[in-house]
Parts: sequence; structure tokens; C-alpha cells
Amino acid sequence: MTKRLRIGVLFSRVRVEEKWIFSALEQRGVDYERLDDRKVFFDLDHPAEWLTYDAVLERSISYSSGLNILRVLNAWGIPTVNTAKVAEVCGDKLATSAALAAAGLPQPRNLFAFSAEAALDAIETLGYPVVLKPTVGSWGRLLAKINDRDAAEAVLEHKAVLGSVQHSVFYIQEFIQKPGRDIRVFVMGDEAITAIYRKSPHWITNTARGGEGEICQITPELAEICIQAAKAVGGGVLAIDILEHPERGYLINEINHTMEFHTLMPITGVDVAGLMVEYLLKIAKHQIEVAL
Repeated sequence: MTKRLRIGVLFSRVRVEEKWIFSALEQRGVDYERLDDRKVFFDLDHPAEWLTYDAVLERSISYSSGLNILRVLNAWGIPTVNTAKVAEVCGDKLATSAALAAAGLPQPRNLFAFSAEAALDAIETLGYPVVLKPTVGSWGRLLAKINDRDAAEAVLEHKAVLGSVQHSVFYIQEFIQKPGRDIRVFVMGDEAITAIYRKSPHWITNTARGGEGEICQITPELAEICIQAAKAVGGGVLAIDILEHPERGYLINEINHTMEFHTLMPITGVDVAGLMVEYLLKIAKHQIEVAL
């Protein structure tokens, strides 16, 4: 008798992506449970309730909450998409850059420092303009394009005074003069599935900041660099953000482990939610086969 799979979907808010994922699970007749990360709790001595899940899809908005829950689930042997190791690397821009560098993959030049004074030296070593980023964050928030020393001193002072963990690492990236767009590629396993351009007259092209989507044809070169980027951070279901440099070609900017796809899915016509569910079910079935 074939075991009926039980799936968990961890989320913070039911956005349109979660609605599509729930619908995809229901269309396939999957037994699943919605797990609100603001309401669940864990007893490390009594994991039995959680061990009933054959796999969990993590869709938390909070990087910290999602990562720590994944760590617990993976420690208990519960398969997750994505894994805690992947989330740890992708959710931290510095960790992502380090993984890409170790794999020898092309990316913008990135410098980092741990004091405002060292950060200013790094900025002036790189040359203006530069982009100052938080190591953790999404939706293009808290990015600063710094054009001169006066601006650098002001922004660095603000970060230093804020004093939070998020502002204690100064992550400095060269400014890439992109052609009014970047590219987001949806990668699942070892395949680049589909992609869009995110276009905007502003230097920040995130759709969360008003960027508009347009279909991007995936060339063999683009597919290869994205697949290699996904492997560098541990693989899974990922969104690879690519910048186009006029001389250096494709540069990997960021990798997202809990991607939003409210723009990508309607524009491309690709059933991203359905593909994510199929991938999750494959992971769950493989776990059961290994256990047998």
C-alpha cells in the first residue's frame, strides 16, 4: 500500500504566491497543512508531531524565523525546500558572495568591513559610485547608491549609530551601469526554467520597488551561469538575479531561496507554483524510499 504523503507549508502571510501553492497542492489531492510561523512552536524533546510531515516547504518572510525553523526540521531529518544550509547562504548576501567566489563564478566586485572607518577606506579603494547593502534583506530595501565622500560619511555614520546586527557589517558593491534592467531566472534543481527582465528607469529594478516585468529568453550561456550559481549555494528551488555588464557579461547579483513570483508567473505563463509543488513531492517521495 502506497503511503499518503503529508506536506507542511510554512508561511508568514498568505500572499498571492501562497494562494497559488495551496491551490496546486489541492489540485493534486495532497494532504497538507498550513503552518503559520507566528503561531507554531517547537519542543526539542518531543518532535513526534513534526515527524509526521514527509516534507515542508518554507515560505517565511522573516529570514531569521525561517532559517531557525529549517535548522530544527533538518536536524530531525525532515526534508525541506529549501534546506537550512541553502537558506543560510542565500539569505546573507556576504555568504552568497563568498560561495560564488569560491566557485569562481562572475559577480560584481564586493568588499566588506566591520567599522565605519574601514568601510570608508573600502569605498574609496573601490571608487565612486558604490552601492551599500544590508547583508540581510529583500525587496530592494535599505540600498544606498553613494556618489561621493560626503554621502559615504553620512550613510556610514547613520549605520554605525543604528547599531543593530543588521547594520554591523558594511557590504559594499561596485555600481554596475546596467541597461535599465536586471534578469531574474527561476532555477529548479539542475534546470533554468524561465526568466524575466525587471525593467525600471531607477537604478533599483526590483518589482517590489515599481520595476516592470518582461519575458527574457534563456540563452545557453544564461542557463549555465544560473545553474552553476544554484549549485554553488547548495541547489534547490531558487531565483537567480543577474546583472548585465557591458564588457564582462552576466554577473550574479543575488540568489533568493524564498522567491516571490507574482510577476514572473503571469508574464511567463509558467506554472511556478505547480513546479515547486512537484519538486517538493519528489523530495518527500525520495525520503520515503530511502527510509524503506
